[in-house]
Order: sequence, then structure tokens, then C-alpha cells
Amino acid sequence: MAFDTRLTDAMVETYVQAGFWGRDTIYGSLERTASTHPDREALYDGQHRLTYSQLRDRVNRVAATLSEQGIGAGDVVTIQIPNWVEYPCVFFALERIGAVANPVSVDFRTRELEYILRFSESRAFISCSTFKGYDYSAMIRGLLPKLPDLKLVGVVRSGGGEGVISLDGAIHGDDPVRPFAPYRLDANEITRMAFTSGTTGNPKGVIHSQNTTLSTAVILNRDMGFTDEDSFLIYLPLGLNWGFLALVETIILGARAVLLDQFNALKALELIERERVTFIPTAPASIIAMLNENALPGFDLSSLRMVMSGGASCPIEVIREYRAKLQGYFVELYGMLETGFHTYTRTTDDPERVAGSVGTVATGMGVRVIDDQGRDVPRGEVGEIAADGPCVHLGYHKNPAANAELFTEDGWFRTGDLGRFDEQGLLHIAGRLKEIINRGGKKFFPREIEEILYTHPKVLHAAVIGVPDARLGERNCLCLIPREGQSVTLEEMVGFLKDEVATYKLPEQLEIVEAFPFTPTGKLQRHVLAQQVLERRSG
Repeated sequence: MAFDTRLTDAMVETYVQAGFWGRDTIYGSLERTASTHPDREALYDGQHRLTYSQLRDRVNRVAATLSEQGIGAGDVVTIQIPNWVEYPCVFFALERIGAVANPVSVDFRTRELEYILRFSESRAFISCSTFKGYDYSAMIRGLLPKLPDLKLVGVVRSGGGEGVISLDGAIHGDDPVRPFAPYRLDANEITRMAFTSGTTGNPKGVIHSQNTTLSTAVILNRDMGFTDEDSFLIYLPLGLNWGFLALVETIILGARAVLLDQFNALKALELIERERVTFIPTAPASIIAMLNENALPGFDLSSLRMVMSGGASCPIEVIREYRAKLQGYFVELYGMLETGFHTYTRTTDDPERVAGSVGTVATGMGVRVIDDQGRDVPRGEVGEIAADGPCVHLGYHKNPAANAELFTEDGWFRTGDLGRFDEQGLLHIAGRLKEIINRGGKKFFPREIEEILYTHPKVLHAAVIGVPDARLGERNCLCLIPREGQSVTLEEMVGFLKDEVATYKLPEQLEIVEAFPFTPTGKLQRHVLAQQVLERRSG
């Protein structure tokens, strides 16, 4: 597949001269460590431990298998695998054959997956067979007749079946690597795509190169002082951006990643103690869960050097409780799929002084706060956050309208988030221009859910809003006007939706209302509706 990107010769020259871009790739880092420290442990997921040499061999065996199946340069391969060692074996193998990785959340279901597979023109789909009681094989079998571009379906931790190949032999077998022709990847080629919800409600395909990806990981590693002696605990999904970048950080350091496929506070604490974890990237909800775990005082967490919180604002009280009960520095981070990491607090900061902010700008990145015309607003005033730098994505795939709207004429990316800089240069997040709901760091656009609900015979009007929640940041509240003479329950609406969308998008609360607030032009005033719900509850 050919990709239209915003990459220019001037960009390449700028970032190469600044030392942020080069010729290196993720596999190049893996190969170096596998050659110099072959027996160093790279991955552990509770079932399997892989050294760097074992990981390299498995990556090449998967690459050979996919190449034999006709997958090659430019082909998009969608990956839906939990935090298992199989994930990096498949993802990194795609670089070896020049394919484009398109990771998706394991939470995605039929409606979401069909859109992404079709829009991305995926040639292959690789998933687990079952996970958390869900049958992924049945889902993809139901979708295959609708997806003429899809030529290969692969599974892990399964024997495969009719029309489906198993990659278990390549990953867990002992056969030597079969010959294949490795692709000579240019670090500025598109190497991964990932989908995020946009302001229209339709997912947008964000495209990244090795250089935009690696610079994100390298900058954070350097700014935070990570080394090859660190052990990362990654329970953030590898199918989402931050979890994947944490994995890349590990590999380019030659460090170790401890993978957890389902977050559980007690299990996480056990892994920190047993595996001597030094670093955890996380959403605030998981930290709150660990702090509330009754067994917390009994664990030896002395190895823990840093916890980095992002994805949602962490309450100041939680930060203080962390410092009282857990080990290591607490760092707050701000970033997104399109731009990598914009800002973060530092280990040298006074925790009380930076509390409530997301810190200062990452090395090599540019962050501005601008008005509607793209002009900088005065310090202390709220505007839209815009980003520039080596980590910023190379555009939205097949979406020139979004590229024109969200990049300024001089190349700054409009994030859709509102913020302000204080007098010390600390960035404070003030809100969102986009109406995306952010539930515990997992984000979605409510219109997607509403459009499905409008097909229910009992529903007249439906709106999903985020209501404040101390643990998750926001919870999903469905505001609904039933058709005349009809009554509905939360359980009924959840049952109607549950096989269509990811579980984190399902309503958790129901408010029956008589009318919605609309603008004169008929647009729903979602923020007004949210305020009305809160006032009704407080009254």
C-alpha cells in the first residue's frame, strides 16, 4: 500500500541534524542486544520467559512464515493479541518483511474491527483464539465474507483450523529459521498504523515511521534515565499506543518487560516484588487500585524506582497517598497517539510544586498554547495545545480533510486539548475541545454508541456523557428519552450494545430525561446536559 504523508526533505534534514532521526530500527536494536547479550531475559508474561536471542529467533521464524504466506512489503497486518510474548514476536516480525503493523485493542468487537480492517485494507489479521471468555475466531469468521482484501488469518495459542494458520510452531517451536529475504526498511517509511476516535466519531488511522516511533521512546528513556538494568511492568495494553511504546523503550534499552494481560492490583504487586520491577507506566485508576489493596503493606516494593501516570488527570490526593505508601518517584505525563509524549514532570521536581500539572516540555519537542487563528495566547490563559517535534505523526491515512484541519500552516499539530502554561513553564490541562469520553485512560467518541442506540425501537433520543469519577476520571452515563409509552432499563441497553462495542464503552449509569439541551442549529450541548445531570443528582 502507498501512503501519503506530510514528510518532507526539510523535516528529515532538521531531525537528522538534531540527532533525533537516523537509520536505526526496532529490530536493529533487538539484533544488537541479541548478539551482545544473547542470554539476557527480554520478556516474561507469566507463562513464558524469552531471552533476547530467543526473541530474535522467534521474530524471524514468524517473518519467514508470513512471507511464505504471501505477506510482504506494504501489506497492512492488523494485530489483536493480549499482553503475551506472542505480541512482540508478531509485531517485530512485520518490520522484517516490510509490512505495516496495525494494532487494535483486544476489547474491540465486530463493528469496530470491521471498520478498521476495511479502511486499512488489511491483508492479514492475527489474533488470539479466545481471551477473557470471548471467541475471537468466531468473530473473524463472521467478518471474512465482508472483507475481500483480507487474505490471511493467523492465530496464536491455538491450533488454527480451516482458512486459519497457527503461528504457535513459529513462536514456540525449536525449528531453525527458514530462509526468507529480509526487507531493507528505510526508517522514514510507514511502519505502523493505529486508529483513534476523531471529532466526527469515525476512527482515524494515524501513521508513524520507525523514526517517529523510536524518537518517542529514546527521548523518554533519556529524560527519565532508564537503563538496561530496568524492568518494566507493562499492563497497559500493547494494542494501544502507550503500552506499545513502553515495550519499544524496553527493547531499545536491552532491558526487560514483565507483561500482564489483565490488570489486577494484587497480581501487579506480586509481580513488582517477585520480578523486581523498577518502572510502571500506568493510568491513575490502576495506582488507586493498588493503594486500596489491603495486602499492600506486606509487599517488598523496594525495587520500584518510578511510576509514570498518564492518560487521565491524577488527583493530587492520590499523588500524595502514593508518596506515603509506595516506592519511587511519581511522574505525570501528557501525550497521545498522534504525537508521542509532549510533557512530563521530572524526578528533580518538587512534587508539591508540580502537583496538578503535567510538567514541562519533553526534550526536542515543541508545545504551544494557541487560539483559533493559531496565534500563541498569553501565559496563564487557556488555549488549544499544539505540538511539534520528531515524534509527531506523519498524517492521517486517507483523510486529507483531517490533516488540513488539525495541522497548522507551519506544521504544528492541534491536539484538541485545552491547556495553559503557568509562570514556571508548567503545562496544566484545562479540558478538551473534542467530546471524547476518557474512562480510565481509554477514550471513545460517544456518537458511536448513540448511533447504535438510535436503532433500538424504544429509544427516541440518546446521549452518552462522561460524569466525574474519583477512580477512573469519568464514567459512562447514558441520558435517554424513551419513545412514548416505553420504559427502558440500564441492563436492557447494555445487553443491546455489548456484542457491538468494547466493554469500556458500555453505559454504566442511566438517566431518563424529558428533553436535551440543543443549540439553535440543533447541536446537542453535551456539557450542559452533563451539568444538568450533576445538578439533579446533587439536588
